[in-house]
Amino acid sequence: MLVRWLTSRVLCSCVVVMWPLAAAAQNPFNVSSNTPSSQNFDVSLNDTQAALAPPITDSIQDTGSSQCGNPTQNTPAASDETPITMFPHSQTARFWISGQGNVVFQWHPIFPAAYSGSNSLNAQAENATSRVYTLYTGYQLTDTTEVFADIESAGGLGLSNAMGLAGFTNLDVVRNPALGSVPYLARLMIRQIIPLSRKKDAVERGPLALATSLPARRIEIRFGKFGLVDFFDLNSGGTDSHLQFLNWTLDNNGAYDYAANTRGYTDGIIIEYDDHNFSARFAEALMPKVANGINLDADIARARSENIEVDYSGNFLPGRTGTIRFLAYVNHANMGDYREAIDNFLNDGRGTPPDITATRQQGRIKYGFGVNVEQQVLSHLQFFGRWGWNEGRHESFAYTEVNEALELGVAFTDIPRRKNDRAGTALSINGISDDHRRYLSLGGLGFLLGDGALDYARERIVEGYYTLHVWRGTFVSFDLQRICDPGYNQARGPVIVPTLRVHVDF
Repeated sequence: MLVRWLTSRVLCSCVVVMWPLAAAAQNPFNVSSNTPSSQNFDVSLNDTQAALAPPITDSIQDTGSSQCGNPTQNTPAASDETPITMFPHSQTARFWISGQGNVVFQWHPIFPAAYSGSNSLNAQAENATSRVYTLYTGYQLTDTTEVFADIESAGGLGLSNAMGLAGFTNLDVVRNPALGSVPYLARLMIRQIIPLSRKKDAVERGPLALATSLPARRIEIRFGKFGLVDFFDLNSGGTDSHLQFLNWTLDNNGAYDYAANTRGYTDGIIIEYDDHNFSARFAEALMPKVANGINLDADIARARSENIEVDYSGNFLPGRTGTIRFLAYVNHANMGDYREAIDNFLNDGRGTPPDITATRQQGRIKYGFGVNVEQQVLSHLQFFGRWGWNEGRHESFAYTEVNEALELGVAFTDIPRRKNDRAGTALSINGISDDHRRYLSLGGLGFLLGDGALDYARERIVEGYYTLHVWRGTFVSFDLQRICDPGYNQARGPVIVPTLRVHVDF
């Protein structure tokens, strides 16, 4: 019965969002239909995959995906095509300078809620605006050595200060509004390319990769400050919060509790091996000192994160490219234990809610796995999805409060005469472990969730967007999200969140 009910809900949700998309695909000039198809764009730094995908604005997610700026890797427009940046970028100069601005306005009306807590999404109507501005710089020291330094400013707020949802509605939001909009160093890293073959493939350069040709077989090493999801868990259907989806659990695997401070960045090293259609990468990165903290713990003997991902690209369908990725990670940090917090609550008899922060111990381990797929189905239609799981005994620490995640979606590509527009729709289903849900039901607080009680149900999110290319590097997006059982609580919601987004690539 559960499977039948879940299947019917998924199908109904997809039909509701797909119907206007299909209508718009038949009439790509009808902007009011809100859903014409979009040009396909590859988000991966895996240059073999980039060569397989139709060239358009390549996007690489960065924080949480850093909750902030996503570097958009721009393919130079042909002479008969509309430019997609405000200014042209050289394909021969040793330096790189570009920038982005992203402004997101969100609103939700009043929604039903039997009760609310200190970490709940506000049931009253509210609106919020976020702003992210990023300056990307890079220099090619040699043909195999590159350096990068990016400056960023993230301001504004999210709905309810980004509380009350596991799949929050705006990835640009920094979860600690007290940090303000003072500019900060987002990335500072070195890229070293070690050739393993003489054969080279032509590739497009962008803000995180300056070489215009790469050995077909090679090792790449990156060291410094970066966002792990600049390079892990990429998916061309859902990665870029500046031109695609906005929800945290649609642009990233919600169960990937990847190492990052509250802005989404970490320090570490990534070693990657590329061999034609196959890639494997490993990262060792620093964890925050406390859950959702801004400061990283530099003592790697007690706190660190190991991440490994392998991917393969090929023609899984005749004449249609696809990619499958497998991810695993292990985090070591000063984590709390949900079951221990519950036991302390039951034993002390004081009636105060359980407190996960009182159970933290150095050296605890949290691990998880993920699968990530994308497949071109038709020349104008792409399917994509993610599945993720992590052990749910220890507290969610760095990204969001999800222990199980499932994402399914479609992206519309290759729209005649509107090839720089894009559109997509997707479903995200999030869940938490028995220990995690019991902790919340007893009144415990996580760093995002805490309604004071919990009538548990899986959090289900449907999002659809249409991004309109207005002129050169200017894009305007219309986005709509429907969230059932926000914060895993069927005593609250559903909530509808319409969004207007303005994005400029310089």
